[in-house]
Amino acid sequence: MKSLYPHPLFWAGLFSCVALAITALNLGPMISIIGWRAAFSAPSPNDSLAVLVHYSLLPRLAMACVCGFALGLSGMLLQHVLRNPLASPSTLGVEAGAQLALAMAMLWFPALLGWSRDATTALGGFAALALVFAAAWRLKFQPVAIILSGLVIGLYCTAIVTLLTLMNDHYLSGLFIWGGGSLNQNDWRQVQGLFPKVVACSFLAFMLARQLSVLTLGDTAQSLGIKLQFTRVCVLFVAVALTAFTVSAVGVIGFLGLAAPAIARALGARRIKSRMMVSPLIGSLLLVIIDQVLQIYAAKTSVHLPTGAITALIGVPVLLIVILRRGRSMLTAAEGKVAITASRLPMRVIASIALLLLVVASIAVFVGRDVGGAWISQSGATLGSLLPWRGPRLVAAMSAGLMLALAGSLLQRLTGNSMASPEVLGVSAATAFGQLCVLFLVAEPTYGHRVFGGFSGAAIVLTVLFAMSRKVHSGNQFLIIGVSLGALLSALISVILASGDPRALSLISWMAGSTYGISRQIAWISLAFAVSGLAAVTLFLRPLQQFSLGDISAHSHGVDVAKFRVMILGFAALLTAIATLVVGPLSFVGLMAPHMAQRLGLTRGLAHLLGSALLGALLMAIADFIGRTIYFPWQLPTGLVATLLGGPVFALLLIRTGRRSMQH
Repeated sequence: MKSLYPHPLFWAGLFSCVALAITALNLGPMISIIGWRAAFSAPSPNDSLAVLVHYSLLPRLAMACVCGFALGLSGMLLQHVLRNPLASPSTLGVEAGAQLALAMAMLWFPALLGWSRDATTALGGFAALALVFAAAWRLKFQPVAIILSGLVIGLYCTAIVTLLTLMNDHYLSGLFIWGGGSLNQNDWRQVQGLFPKVVACSFLAFMLARQLSVLTLGDTAQSLGIKLQFTRVCVLFVAVALTAFTVSAVGVIGFLGLAAPAIARALGARRIKSRMMVSPLIGSLLLVIIDQVLQIYAAKTSVHLPTGAITALIGVPVLLIVILRRGRSMLTAAEGKVAITASRLPMRVIASIALLLLVVASIAVFVGRDVGGAWISQSGATLGSLLPWRGPRLVAAMSAGLMLALAGSLLQRLTGNSMASPEVLGVSAATAFGQLCVLFLVAEPTYGHRVFGGFSGAAIVLTVLFAMSRKVHSGNQFLIIGVSLGALLSALISVILASGDPRALSLISWMAGSTYGISRQIAWISLAFAVSGLAAVTLFLRPLQQFSLGDISAHSHGVDVAKFRVMILGFAALLTAIATLVVGPLSFVGLMAPHMAQRLGLTRGLAHLLGSALLGALLMAIADFIGRTIYFPWQLPTGLVATLLGGPVFALLLIRTGRRSMQH
């Protein structure tokens, strides 16, 4: 049957015409003044306009083409080999690893930046890849294992960068500009250095086209002579190399890795060779269009914005429109679920976690450090004077961890996607953006103002999500919309932070998950919501169980699929919003706690939800105690410490599970 939609190359041609028109509008007047020969040959140093065009604007145009091509191809390879529409270069933590390497070099090894900034950031990206491979090796490089490992390592690297920024803000404040992605060029050297690397990686990718075309057959592909693990490793290496080289040259422009292949597939590029051609072309043209528009805007207003951050602002609406119109064609099933043995005594495991939580909470209350920094057990009048400070922050941290864990568990069980977490909905980013708006709109904002701003941001995103939920047909589509909205709001925050405004930089501490100023009232309100959420989640046990069998089966058993999906997603978003107001937008616990519960054998219904909630509270209680005491007399944000603490624990559980599955 002939497709009713134009050929993908038609859309690529349309994008090309738009990019050419905008480029002509921006560069045409200047080139007409200096002439074509002066523009493309070494100009006289006395001709400032010719120098600007030849050494800055034209290299910037070439860099946009090369970077967009590389990121579009990288995202397409990752989405295909992992068979998940949420896969992107940032999924493997490559961008975060590169940013961490740059921060460490700026602080302790500045000579490396003078030697080769590209090599430094590329080394960080490949180091993140090596850690992902080491964690996923025991699980035979299954797609879900790779994604989970990448998320853990990415979050871990981001947490370390945030910690370094908090402790050395006078050195690393400029890191936000690089993190926003900048295509500014001073000559042709960066383009000449990046271009052959992208060409070589692209050649290797096209050489693997045959293997990629049969990779979707799974184990059947082995009978055709395809080595699954080796092919996946090769493709992932090429994809990460493309991302690392690009990030080392221009910074983080990660949204293209998600948007370009998704748009290409939704526009009709279904076969692997077609997607390999259209995805990088769409990425290249999209980045050129955005960058040329930014140059025109800067010429009119003298305001220079980071291209990488603005890419999300412009690209997200395009992606959302494509999802709503052609969303089903974007979705592919995730494979490679990890085999986990259910515990025969789940209540004993839950009781053990609860007992451990009680012990940790007691230590957090009674143990501290004296004026000299020595560890002591405090009681009596001393404890009475400290309890009004320790009690509320501990209660708030535990409540936030419980709510984030419940939200993550609900999302993962509802969608069947192991990548689902509270931050996927974009509610955490919306809360942070709402708080940021309050800082600019209110001269002296109080905690009440920030609460209002955070809830307002979360409410707006929830309204948008619910409005779009009528047009989506699966949980994965809903997650993609949430990822897009989160990228949009994170890009807005990056743009504001890149401006260097002190009001924006003052929000960094809260975004890291600080519980410094939690009052008794806020703590009790958080606890009330956490307990109510734990009780209310039992109402969703039956629908969640039916959803695991498919929408048709759930409907045949009397479950209103659309109604309960909206209710569960809304409930998870509400829990996330309340927790985010307490410990900031770092939702690491929402991803980690449900997986930890599963790997402890709590895999079914109520046991999994209770175990996840208790583990979330336990993780945040430990993080709060460590953050309060480990760097005495200074304190570290609880959310940040939870990220640093949870990463290794989750990695050990993942590797341990992999060993058991191989033995059986």
